[in-house]
Amino acid sequence: MKRLSDIKFSTLDLVPVRENGSAAQSLRNSLDLAQHVEKFGYHRFWVAEHHNMDGIASSATSVLLGYLAGGTSTIRVGSGGVMLPNHAPLVIAEQFGTLESLYPGRIDLGLGRAPGSDQMTARALRRERSGSADDFPEDVAELVRYLGPRTPDQRVIAMPGTGTNVPIWLLGSSLFSAQLAGERGLPYAFASHFAPRFMHEAIRVYRNHFTPSAVLDKPYVMLGVPLVAADTDEQADYLATSMFQRILALMRGQSLVQRPPVKTMDGLWLPHEREAVSDFLGLAMIGGPEKIRARLEVLIEQTQADELIFTCDLYEHSDRLHSYELLAQVMKG
Repeated sequence: MKRLSDIKFSTLDLVPVRENGSAAQSLRNSLDLAQHVEKFGYHRFWVAEHHNMDGIASSATSVLLGYLAGGTSTIRVGSGGVMLPNHAPLVIAEQFGTLESLYPGRIDLGLGRAPGSDQMTARALRRERSGSADDFPEDVAELVRYLGPRTPDQRVIAMPGTGTNVPIWLLGSSLFSAQLAGERGLPYAFASHFAPRFMHEAIRVYRNHFTPSAVLDKPYVMLGVPLVAADTDEQADYLATSMFQRILALMRGQSLVQRPPVKTMDGLWLPHEREAVSDFLGLAMIGGPEKIRARLEVLIEQTQADELIFTCDLYEHSDRLHSYELLAQVMKG
């Protein structure tokens, strides 16, 4: 049985934009966070591709990763993930091949099969491309070929890219990518930070379908976990109201800019909305160090996950830094 100290821990930054803030400040905060969690002992720092969302500044994912990798020295940097239906596989191979060439041994390529946006935005991104989630297995295979060794009969190469063997992860919030990751022998990251309901089933499907490959001889599971750590349970509950407001706004189709914490959510949500937000954040770790340690030990016991990747959307950047520092202390025992 795994112990908490056996588990790798990482950061997923959604590069949140504050109310009355700017994208420029959010991007600088992302680098500052990456530098801090590197010192705290985190294994990876990932950012995700989202589009047409005023509260998230990580849309140009590969560009941002170059900035983050250039400002850090040891932590792995990657996408959690690139939404492959939005892109030609060759373009992603060239972008991540360039990153791997500049920062060897530190780049991860996590892939999702959703567009990461609404359908109108997806059409604006693709223009004449006919890419869709249905093409995902073939697109993944094509991307793997571009990043692998060049073959004698290969007429199209990714330069940079060919021969870099950038580690590819499959990401998912349902069972499709779990099965595909297992069949391809790839590491799998489940989006339990927003879809916890399917977590156990997705892990089971992935492990049951796992076939050893050139990159993995046994399954490797990473789980997304929302985090609000503070010195006391009461302070964490207060800070978490910023996260609650953000998820509520997402469900209502409203602006996703970060809002300051409030003393109570009463009057801000209806009973059914409170229940929906609670379901969305079912895996959230909210509390002081001891409460979070206890909940994490249960999660590891139930899932036997290999790695946890934490997202922490707090209004004050200093509170985020402190939250990740407290978590590092918990994870190291």
